[in-house]
Amino acid sequence: MGFGVGVSPPINEGEKHEVTIQDIGKEGDGVAKIENFVVFVPDTKVGDEVTIEITKVLRTLAFGEVVEDGKSTDVEEDVVEEDEEEDAVEEIEL
Repeated sequence: MGFGVGVSPPINEGEKHEVTIQDIGKEGDGVAKIENFVVFVPDTKVGDEVTIEITKVLRTLAFGEVVEDGKSTDVEEDVVEEDEEEDAVEEIEL
């Protein structure tokens, strides 16, 4: 579904939305969709669940900034930290 002539975007500048980053654009920005309308969000990665504020709306796409971090589906970092804690405890017990 495209947004053509005479159809206004489903979002406005200044609005806040909770989104999940679905992809990464060519310039490295995260890509979210609001009602199938593409929003580029810098400093995010696929799987991030964040609250964004819409900063610029063009005819076919928009830009937003993270105003609140939500959950990240990047579980790998948490696992590494737990492993490091276990290793530290084992060293102390020895």
